[in-house]
Amino acid sequence: MRAGRVFAYGAAGGLLGDVLLGDPRRGHPVAAFGRAAGAVERVLWRDHRGRGALHTLVCAGGATALGAAAAHAVRRSPAASVALTGAATWAVVGGTSLAREALAVGRALEAGDVEAARARLPHLCGRDPQALDADGIARAVVESVAENTSDAVVGALVWGAVGGVPGLLGFRAVNTLDAMVGHKSPRYRRYGWASARLDDLAGWPGARLTALLAAAAGGDPRGAVRAWRADAGRHPSPNAGPVEASFAGALGVRLGGTLSYGGRVEHRPVLNGAAGRAVRAGSGDIERAARLSRRVGGLALVVCAGARLLVCAAVRKGRTS
Repeated sequence: MRAGRVFAYGAAGGLLGDVLLGDPRRGHPVAAFGRAAGAVERVLWRDHRGRGALHTLVCAGGATALGAAAAHAVRRSPAASVALTGAATWAVVGGTSLAREALAVGRALEAGDVEAARARLPHLCGRDPQALDADGIARAVVESVAENTSDAVVGALVWGAVGGVPGLLGFRAVNTLDAMVGHKSPRYRRYGWASARLDDLAGWPGARLTALLAAAAGGDPRGAVRAWRADAGRHPSPNAGPVEASFAGALGVRLGGTLSYGGRVEHRPVLNGAAGRAVRAGSGDIERAARLSRRVGGLALVVCAGARLLVCAAVRKGRTS
C-alpha cells in the first residue's frame, strides 16, 4: 500500500477512534511522555537556555525517533502500517476531550453554577478561574477551543501528512513540552525558551490552516478573514492570534481583553472588535465553538490526507517518467 493511502486510512481511523472512544482513561501516551519529560527535567534543569535546548532535543527527538523506529518495523505490512498510523493519530489528537470539557463548562454556566464552571476550567486552560466572572469564563473557553483545535487536532494532522507517524509523535511532543516548560515563569523563562520557540515553529502551518478552515466552515467567512487580517498580528502569540481571531469572526463574537495567568495579568487586544454586530462571547457560544471545532477537524483530515495523496502520486510519477 502506498504511503499516501497508509496515512489517509490511518488518520481517518484514528480520528474515528477519538470520536468514538475519546482519550484513554488510563495510561494515556501523552501523559506517559509528560512523566518521562519531567524526569529528564529533574536531571537537566539549570537556569540556562542551553540546558533547556538539550531537554527539548532529548524529549522531542526521542519521541520522533520512537515513531520512526515503529514505522520502520512495520513498513512491509500495509495493515500494520495503517494500524500504527491510526493508533498514533488517536493517541495525539484530542478533539473529543476538548469538546467534552468545553461543553461541561458551558452546561455549568447555563445552569447558573459559576463555581462549578470555575472548578472545571483548569481542565481546558491555565487561567486563574477565580478572577473570572461568567462571561470571562465563557470567553476563556471559546478561546481555548479555538487554540486547541489547532494544537490538538489540525497541527498533528499537518505534521502527520508531512512525516507520518514520526511527524505525529514529534508534533505532540513539542506541543506538550511547550505546555510544561514554555511559559514565562521565573523557573522557565530561560530553560523553556527552546521548547517555546520550537512550538511556535511547529505550530505555524497548523494554525494558518485552522484559521482558514474556520473561515470556510463558520457562519461568516468574510468576517473571519477580516478579523484575522485586522487583529491576529496584535496577539502576543504568533499562532493563537490567527486562530482565535478567525474563530471570533466566524462566530460573530468578540474575544481577547484582560486575563490572568498564575497571578500575572495580561492585557490582550480585542479580537473582532471592529465588527459592529459582534458581542462578547457568552455561555451560548461555547457549543457553537465546539461544533465549529469539529467541522474544522473533519475538514483538516480531508485537506491533509488529500495533500499527502497528491504529493505521493506526484513523486511516483516523477520516478517513472
